[in-house]
Amino acid sequence: MILRLSLKGVLTMSELPFWIKRRFSPTAQGGEVEKMLRSLHLHTVCERARCPNLNECFGRGTATFLILGSVCTRNCRFCAIEKGVPLPLDLEEPKRVAQAAKTLSLRHVVITSVTRDDLPDGGAPHFRHTVRAVREALPTATVEILTPDFQGDREALRILSEDPPCIFNHNVETVPRLYREVRPLASYERSLSVLALFKSLCPQVLTKSGLMVGLGEREEEVLQVLRDLREVGCDIITIGQYLRPSGKHLAVKEYIHPSQFASYEEQAYALGFRGVASGPFVRSSYLAERFVDVRP
Repeated sequence: MILRLSLKGVLTMSELPFWIKRRFSPTAQGGEVEKMLRSLHLHTVCERARCPNLNECFGRGTATFLILGSVCTRNCRFCAIEKGVPLPLDLEEPKRVAQAAKTLSLRHVVITSVTRDDLPDGGAPHFRHTVRAVREALPTATVEILTPDFQGDREALRILSEDPPCIFNHNVETVPRLYREVRPLASYERSLSVLALFKSLCPQVLTKSGLMVGLGEREEEVLQVLRDLREVGCDIITIGQYLRPSGKHLAVKEYIHPSQFASYEEQAYALGFRGVASGPFVRSSYLAERFVDVRP
């Protein structure tokens, strides 16, 4: 079942399908997480990308750290993260991320970033420094990194492979046909090559990718993306409903029924994925720890 929208792509809360409605109940623990992050001058993708799971995750005492600043050099039309000219790198940021992860006693630490096309290396060494700092502070924790494409730079990926994470995540986001509209400065083929390159550098590391639906893609296109990801050895896939962050962003074209998400999950496993999360509120880093014990 697919709910098709008007061209405006906006529904009131009462008009939303029941599976998209969600209660938000801020908790005391969530408030403490937010307070701690502010005291350390840290950013999270949970807040910057206006994730619908923010209250749940903060309430559980978890967060996904956003490094390399909070301003992105790309202009993806689905994303709420601020676009523009970033500030210089904060060289103390890795230590503060590690401090926050230790304060939260995280068992699985997820680190992502804005895209920094202004940097020759895309910020790869900063990623590596952050991973090292977290491991020094929390030796028993597993680490997952969700990276930009580094413009396909093999050297950037080699730098990351020097301190390989437990899970390497890079999202393809949507089907190839919609890239020009959804991710005009990105390339589907380049994203696939990033996953393939890292797998070749670190075959023991789990690779992961994420896909949004509801942007006007067709089911066969989604299945082809899944096949393409398996061709480059991708182990884990997340599939979630695109939700419009504001009226300035791309409109939702379709609200995908939970039964379709269940079908995508079944078909992904049939293709050989070792971990699949598929549902309306699934996001790349949501409950990411569930895949730690999946082995390639």
